Amino acid sequence: MPEPGRPRLYTIPAHRAFADALVAGLMRGRDQATLARGLVLLPNNRAVRAVNDAFVRASGGGLILPRLVALGDPDLGEAVGAALEPADGPAPPPPAVAPLARRMILSRLVAASRAMPAAEAVRLAGDLARTLDQLLVEEIAPRQLAELDLGPELSEHWQRALALFRIVLDSWPGELERLGRIDAATRRIILIEQLRARWSASPPPGFVCAAGVTDTAPAIARLLRCVADMPAGQVVFAGLALDMPQEEWDALGPFASDSGRRAIETHPQYHLKLLLDRMGVGRGEVARWRGGGEGADADAVRGRAIANALAPADFTGKWTELAAADRRLSGVAAVECATPADEAQAIALALRGALEEPGRTAALVTPDRALARRVAAHCRRWDIEVFDTAGQPLSLSPPGTLLLALAEAAAQRFAPLALLALLKHPLVKSGANRLDWLDGVRALDRGLRGPRPPAGLDGIGGALKGRAAAFWAEHAEPCLAAVGRTFDTGSQPMTALIACLREAAVALCGDPLWAGPAGRAAAEFVEALEAHAGEGPALIDPREVPAILRTLLDEVPVRLPPGIGHPRLAIYGQIEARLQSADLMVLGGLNEGVWPGTPAPDPWLAPRIRVALGLPGLERRIGVAAHDFAAGLCAPHVLITRARRDASAPALASRFWLRLQAMAGDRFERDGALEDWARRLDAAEEHRPTTRPAPVPPRALRPRAISVTEVDRLKADPYAFYARRVLGLMPLDPVDADPTAAWRGTAVHAILEAWWNEDRCAPDTLSARAARMLEEAPVHPLLRALWQPRLAEAIDWIAATVRVQAADGRRVLAAEGRGEIPIAGVTLSGRYDRIDALPGGGLAVIDYKTGKPPSAAAVREGFSLQLGLLGLIAERGGFEGVRGTAGGFEYWSLARGRDGIGYLDSPCDPEGKRDRIVTARFTEIAAANFAEVAGEWLTGEAPFTAKLVPEYAPYAEYDQLMRRDEWYGRDR
Repeated sequence: MPEPGRPRLYTIPAHRAFADALVAGLMRGRDQATLARGLVLLPNNRAVRAVNDAFVRASGGGLILPRLVALGDPDLGEAVGAALEPADGPAPPPPAVAPLARRMILSRLVAASRAMPAAEAVRLAGDLARTLDQLLVEEIAPRQLAELDLGPELSEHWQRALALFRIVLDSWPGELERLGRIDAATRRIILIEQLRARWSASPPPGFVCAAGVTDTAPAIARLLRCVADMPAGQVVFAGLALDMPQEEWDALGPFASDSGRRAIETHPQYHLKLLLDRMGVGRGEVARWRGGGEGADADAVRGRAIANALAPADFTGKWTELAAADRRLSGVAAVECATPADEAQAIALALRGALEEPGRTAALVTPDRALARRVAAHCRRWDIEVFDTAGQPLSLSPPGTLLLALAEAAAQRFAPLALLALLKHPLVKSGANRLDWLDGVRALDRGLRGPRPPAGLDGIGGALKGRAAAFWAEHAEPCLAAVGRTFDTGSQPMTALIACLREAAVALCGDPLWAGPAGRAAAEFVEALEAHAGEGPALIDPREVPAILRTLLDEVPVRLPPGIGHPRLAIYGQIEARLQSADLMVLGGLNEGVWPGTPAPDPWLAPRIRVALGLPGLERRIGVAAHDFAAGLCAPHVLITRARRDASAPALASRFWLRLQAMAGDRFERDGALEDWARRLDAAEEHRPTTRPAPVPPRALRPRAISVTEVDRLKADPYAFYARRVLGLMPLDPVDADPTAAWRGTAVHAILEAWWNEDRCAPDTLSARAARMLEEAPVHPLLRALWQPRLAEAIDWIAATVRVQAADGRRVLAAEGRGEIPIAGVTLSGRYDRIDALPGGGLAVIDYKTGKPPSAAAVREGFSLQLGLLGLIAERGGFEGVRGTAGGFEYWSLARGRDGIGYLDSPCDPEGKRDRIVTARFTEIAAANFAEVAGEWLTGEAPFTAKLVPEYAPYAEYDQLMRRDEWYGRDR
């Protein structure tokens, strides 16, 4: 016990389980009535829960608990309770401004002070609010900004930011006065000061204990000093280093501004030393807390080793002189994995292993939420639910992703990808008719494949046919019509935009959207945003709504209620882990930039300005992260983990990891067995790649009909032909695809077919017809603007060429016809683009190409014989109304040639010049080649071997089905 008149200050060493030790000490010598009249001040609600659980463990039966109050609660006065407040006490302070209202007001002020998009103003307003809170918490008047003499050398960027900061802060008090509100940080300070003044004048009847508080705010420091000076008051610190050499302690700072020395804010003890300084007490006045509980304690030897490892940089030279006992990290093992996936696997195995021992508890602590989600997913393979108590952003929850998908679809005027992502969301029509809805969405998916249709709901409707059009008109479009109209109106108040999004979300999802913790958080968020959006910028461009929503939703945490998940396992964030303990503590994600995280830059106040104002440095968070790391290392058994690379590049080990490794040396223990388990758990025993597929279906299943366009595929890649014709697996176009050559060819053929059917290929009518058909086509305006001018030039070239040929006596005989003939035991069919009657007799077979025609080399190799096969069908009477001998074979390419858009090419030459096939023999060669192909694969029993001639098999639709990457290059 301290001497009379001295503050009552204690610390629980880091290697002790804080909550259990605290409870054991509080219960010693106090009966239940005395204990029930007490008050325990704790840093946050998670600490309240931890101490509450410790009381339950220690009581062994019924117990009336003291009042547990979180100092971080904005309603501190209400939390302390009216029972401790005198009737004639001071009037309560005005209510605090709602966080979202403040965000919207600040964004309006920022946008008005400097012209910028509303989404950027909302983002900067969040940083501005945090900076303003830091000024208020540190009790620094914003007007001091105007009194700073920073000199002309400050960069122009910071000068502009500082000027904008001053403008906003000058306007902010007037906004608060208009609302009759005050800042939440200001209100909390007033409540704390009222409480301190009341307790100074009249201490409460029961004991008061402030435990585990690390907040260095001046108001908190004054309250803690008041508690320490009470006759029945106690202040209990967590992990204050009483054994730290005085020289190292003094080197931490803080120092006077004119001393020229910088405080070591990255040290794990710095914030505790600053708190003691602000309380006006010295470390020598702090005693060790006497009391042990049932929690998980480590040995003091490891605590000394950890303190040595985290010593200030100027004192790490002592590592070479440390005795073996002072560097021993017994009970601490390290796991270093190749990838984050392996790291998550190893952690899940460690947590699973802890359950093998009855009563043993384990917890993962990591600031990396992606790693936490991965570990939880791995644990589900053993039917173990482990929930992340740090929660997840609302933007990643189902209601949040639905709101973002809806906003994105509306902002993009219902582009196919965004629209389908919305309609397939698991919350949309999640009731009994979900399967019917998904069937309709799948039909819609099929209908929207290919190039993007015109924008807007009408553009989607115009591009659909059949069942997809019916589903869209009857079910999907009515849910989206209102939001589509609103977003098409242009800039308007954000309240209207959010209201129409809410109505559309309800129409799509109904009540399930607002169910569960995430749903309730989403409902509260939307309600608050609708209520306060009017305080923001006056008019919002609808295209900015998705970015605004994402910024705000990212900052709303969704936490599951306590008691969910496995009772002996937990996943904590750094804040949630404070004052927690477990038999096995896994500290994961120990890479630089993760733990500790990279300090986020302050876009409003430069580091020099922060120092001049007396604000905490940006690196102070590293010191707090180091304190959390040191506390986590003091569990009975500890596993520290990292991955050698992150998702995109090699990763650097955390400075904490490197310090432990350098200090411990060969005593830095690696858990090789766990690393090996993580690697081998899902690894195949041996690598057995598949062989090249070569299915041999019976003759009865082999097609007996083939088109001329499929012959090359059958010969070059028989497996692709097998997948397409035997298995019936037809590839789908991508959604929102670029206009491919095949799609452009289809559009050209539609124009030329109508030109023949209605105008009989009259040259003077083609250009007008093409322009009219392209204008009516359901094509996105951007695609039309990029492609239509080039196509118009190609159409003009076709008309001019036909006109010239007509003058020489050549005439169009037929266009866009289809026919078939029996040959080699199968039916060969084909569709010709055009057949002309030559002046000297005979037929010219023409194929339109939107790209480059096949090369002569491909024809010599027996490929690209489509024109020859069409000529063969024509010669044998397969095309109705067409008779004669094929005497010409031409490609009319619409690509750019030597003289502009459009040119003629032929795979033949009358005399076989330039290594081309003799024109008179082309159909004969094509017939012989086809008979050989048909005899092997259609009427024969040859295997359908994959990529038989890969240089003529450029298509990749079936590469995954044939598992090409496993065998290609090995089998040749």
